[in-house]
Amino acid sequence: MKSETVQVEEAVVLEAKQESLWRRARRVLFVVLGFVFFGLGAVGAFVPILPTTPFLLLAAACFSRGSKRFDRWFTSTKLYKRYLESFVRERSMTLRTKVSLCAFASTMLIIAFILAPVLPARILIVAVIIFKYYYFIFRIKTIKEPVKQEAQES
Repeated sequence: MKSETVQVEEAVVLEAKQESLWRRARRVLFVVLGFVFFGLGAVGAFVPILPTTPFLLLAAACFSRGSKRFDRWFTSTKLYKRYLESFVRERSMTLRTKVSLCAFASTMLIIAFILAPVLPARILIVAVIIFKYYYFIFRIKTIKEPVKQEAQES
């Protein structure tokens, strides 16, 4: 028979292996979700109906939790630099980005409000909408659209 100490040590090793497996699976899930949201954000850059910035924000959150390498890659992309860099660095957004984000979020919250059968849930949704507008209007600085420089002919 194994001594009690050996059994405890084996249990600890097994638990550590299971935790390591869970962490790896979680990181892979975040990277996969990061690519899904990045793809949706990229499509949103070309399709006016689909918003870009919310999906890129979700991609940034997922990549930062999933992998340092993919996070570095994502922060070096043109989409990140165009839509998120100023927000991350300076807590500022263009008016166009703010309106796009607020419209998308408001649409989702209004749908949730309509579908919520319980009064406390509806009150919570209204509070979230109010807070969202307060935050976007008073907490995030509005900056001007960057001027696109056209190629100068010699």
